[in-house]
Amino acid sequence: MVLGVAGGVWLSRIPAVKENLHLTDGVLGLALLAAPAGLVAVVPLAGRIVHRVGSLRPTLIAGICAALILPTLGLAGSLPALMAALFGYGLAGGMLDVAMNSQAVLVERRAGRPLMTSFHACFSFGGLAGALVGAGFAWAGVSPAVNFTIVAAPLAAVAVLAGRWLLADDAGNGADLIAVVGPADVVPARPPGGETPASSGAPAAGPAAGRRPRMPVALVLMALLATCSLLGEGAAEGWSAVYLRDNLGTSAGLAAIGYAGFSVAMAFGRLSGDRLGLRFGAVTLMRCCGLVAVIGLATALLSGSPVGAIAGFTIFGAGLSCTFPLLLSAAGNADPARPSYGIARVAGFGYVGLLCGPVLIGGLATALGLQWALALPVLLALSLAAGAGAVAPGRRRRGA
Repeated sequence: MVLGVAGGVWLSRIPAVKENLHLTDGVLGLALLAAPAGLVAVVPLAGRIVHRVGSLRPTLIAGICAALILPTLGLAGSLPALMAALFGYGLAGGMLDVAMNSQAVLVERRAGRPLMTSFHACFSFGGLAGALVGAGFAWAGVSPAVNFTIVAAPLAAVAVLAGRWLLADDAGNGADLIAVVGPADVVPARPPGGETPASSGAPAAGPAAGRRPRMPVALVLMALLATCSLLGEGAAEGWSAVYLRDNLGTSAGLAAIGYAGFSVAMAFGRLSGDRLGLRFGAVTLMRCCGLVAVIGLATALLSGSPVGAIAGFTIFGAGLSCTFPLLLSAAGNADPARPSYGIARVAGFGYVGLLCGPVLIGGLATALGLQWALALPVLLALSLAAGAGAVAPGRRRRGA
């Protein structure tokens, strides 16, 4: 929620920051790349840090930093200062993302049931709340610097308070715990006979032996699917309003409803994802989500009417909602002793898709037209459905 609120407040005040610094659209687009660049840069390092020191302290520290960096975005008086602040925000966000998702895997194991999509729902609702708060400050004529400072202090306090209840890694990753993703997927972490690998006298294997593990095929597939998922999310974020405005001739206000519908559907979809996963299994949920996303975006592109397009983008958001959390949960359980390893790699690939997606869609739109360019996320959503077996618990255990 802390990361979602911070991001929502920032996104809602971008127009004011642009006006204060007298930036053109092109220069602003270049500046905005600094945040995802910092995120992509730090994710591999974050995986190693979390594996070495655990997820508790990095989650707490990065959560505080993500909140306290906000005022620097409003205080930036030049383009280089803004880009430096955004890069720092990306570093904090990337570290927090890997650490808190690793922590989420530990909490899932302790609870004995899937929880990942609900945690991501907190991020989505936090983003919506942050956008509303930022819009309220903008309506009141408050400067971004004051807005960000007022929001940063309570957000940092929430991060500190939440840190009191985080699990230590040895508590969430103990030998008697279980990893659960769906029904009938419970696997004891302690082998038959009650001996742990460490107490059996056998030499340690894998990452514990000090040898850097190779990325298994199953994890590579998860990483590619994460790229497909977040590329679709980035396409909706960057181009849904443009499609409604330019291709269908709607007003600017009505065009914004397309992405609003996408965001709300994604938030509520994630809120219900854990219950659906527990009832039907992770693979079935992943496959159905991919197919729903295909139907939704295809409807938006083929309807030819603003109402149909808005409904289609909303359905597209519901379809994509659970896919990335399911992949992160699967990646975190691919190697139970090293959840941060899989999460960092899958998240890193995914954020490359989020970073490159809008740019790729823009290039295709220039060559083929925006309607044909947005057919790419349709194909990628179909890939999510086809590759749903990657989140099967049995396959992850064999890969590990």
